[in-house]
Amino acid sequence: MKKSYICFKLVFDVLAALFGFLFLLLLFAIIAIAIKIDSPGEVMFKQERNGKNGKIFKVYKFRTMKTTHEEFKIEERVIKDDDDRVTRVGKFLRKTKLDEIPQLINIIRGEMSFVGPRPVLPIYNDIYESWELKKFDVRPGLTGLAQVMGNGELSVQERSYYDVLYALKGDFKTDCKVFFKTFKVIIKGEKACLANVPQERINELKESLMNSSCKTINSEGVNND
Repeated sequence: MKKSYICFKLVFDVLAALFGFLFLLLLFAIIAIAIKIDSPGEVMFKQERNGKNGKIFKVYKFRTMKTTHEEFKIEERVIKDDDDRVTRVGKFLRKTKLDEIPQLINIIRGEMSFVGPRPVLPIYNDIYESWELKKFDVRPGLTGLAQVMGNGELSVQERSYYDVLYALKGDFKTDCKVFFKTFKVIIKGEKACLANVPQERINELKESLMNSSCKTINSEGVNND
């Protein structure tokens, strides 16, 4: 991704998020009331995630599960909407992606973007291959290329492929396509938008990046070895 576009994207994101936050205040209040009526507990879910350059930040979401203290396992990268830990209101919020809108706060703070690789849990840091760390070159997004290409229906490597591809080639045109295609995913579901990636294409991208650099990630961020 070009540096000039990264700068433009940051300014645009912050201004648009400020407007969006003010515009959606009433919706925030309605969702908060629905969550409290549906199940006891906090309205907001906060969790540490890896952001740009692997730096840790707290992501905000509306609570969709019965507890905010759920432990997540490495092999459990995507929680299905039919998981019995998800509340009734939570199922609706997850299906419509409304659980993600508090991340407008993260965008205003410059920690996230409207479009980018989804922020991931630090528990995965030790299992990344060096080529996958390229996705940390950009701010994580409210929605992303992997999310509109199948998300939970994709394999782990396929999601990494789309994340890395976006970090390398993302531009204004790509952002617009991803943003508007997100509504298609909300309406039709992830299976209807599934776009699997041939293993050969994943291998090509993987080899080109692993030959050019070797990176690791720790609590302070991504480092070049």
